[in-house]
Amino acid sequence: MYPPLISAFVHIMGLLRAFPTRQTRRDAIEGLLTKLRPLTSGHALIRLGPEGDGGYVIPDDLAGIEACFSPGVSGISGFERDCAERDMKVFLADKSVDGPACRHELFTFTKKFVGATTDDDFMTLDAWVTASLPESTSDLLLQIDVEGCEYEVFLSASDALLRRFRIIVVEFHFLDHLWSEPFFRIASRAFDKLLQTHACVHIHPNNGGGVLRMGGLEIPPVMEFTFHRRDRLANPAPRSDFPCPLDRDNVPQATVPLPACWYQGG
Repeated sequence: MYPPLISAFVHIMGLLRAFPTRQTRRDAIEGLLTKLRPLTSGHALIRLGPEGDGGYVIPDDLAGIEACFSPGVSGISGFERDCAERDMKVFLADKSVDGPACRHELFTFTKKFVGATTDDDFMTLDAWVTASLPESTSDLLLQIDVEGCEYEVFLSASDALLRRFRIIVVEFHFLDHLWSEPFFRIASRAFDKLLQTHACVHIHPNNGGGVLRMGGLEIPPVMEFTFHRRDRLANPAPRSDFPCPLDRDNVPQATVPLPACWYQGG
């Protein structure tokens, strides 16, 4: 994660429409937003986890999922608990804490970060899944909130592993930096990799970060995305039911609705 002063500087430069790097073309960002517009999946949406931060909207397609992998552990483990209550094994990982916020017999915690390499402090997603379920080939669920490291996690993950995740829930950070061309190149490749096998079915802005309005586009800096594997979709069609009634504010501030450019090109 960027140091606060640098992150604040880049955000202010964005508000001024002046980035310290080459600026991304507007049509390139529009193209990415178009690919990410949520689709219906043929499955009803449900909410797992608490009513505020730490709860996520996902398709009700959980039968047969063996385990949930959840890198990034905060002071709330309600989503993971709800997965365990549905008889999933739950694997959690975070070097910065000593364990999840609550206990459950199906929880297994590893005190490491998940990233692009494996060493004393980090492990790749592939290494973690292989060590946790060495003989398994069944479907999995991924819920990831790693404060900006999500891009390296996805770019370093194998295609074979990503195909095993029936549902992927990820909080993407620094989305306002998409206007910076070097960042856009990395972030868009991570999104493109996910979209090869998965479709976006839900987006929810984190209301703690406001919205960057620039070039006729509105980009909340932090948003929660839900992806559903394409082979599980039935008659997909563009979604327009935003705001979703299952969404909840992350923090006690003004609600940030999903801007229209993310789902209908407005």
